[in-house]
Amino acid sequence: MKRHGIILFGHGARDPRWAEPFERLAAKLRDSRGDQPVSLAFLELMSPDLPAAVAQHAADGCDAITVVPVFFGQGGHVRKDLPEIVERCREGHPDIAIHCATAVGEDDAVLEAVAGYCLRQVG
Repeated sequence: MKRHGIILFGHGARDPRWAEPFERLAAKLRDSRGDQPVSLAFLELMSPDLPAAVAQHAADGCDAITVVPVFFGQGGHVRKDLPEIVERCREGHPDIAIHCATAVGEDDAVLEAVAGYCLRQVG
């Protein structure tokens, strides 16, 4: 059976409460994906990092992984750091197809949802 994991990749922060919305997002995805793995990974200050998350998905039998940067925009971390980390993960797991999505904030549907939220705040 093919297993396609999703790794939500965030920046990380010193305050563990920062990760709470990402944990809720991961839980929503897990609820809708059945036995397909969903996990979090962080660039810095929190764990696991992306290589550790990829290794866990590999151990769980994934033959494909999609990394979803939960960043609002495509700053230096997404444009420079993330591709380098993903490439190292591909080299370490050549039997797994690892795809990296664009930052969530680059998606028009996400922007529409945020715009709707903003409008609801002013009535």
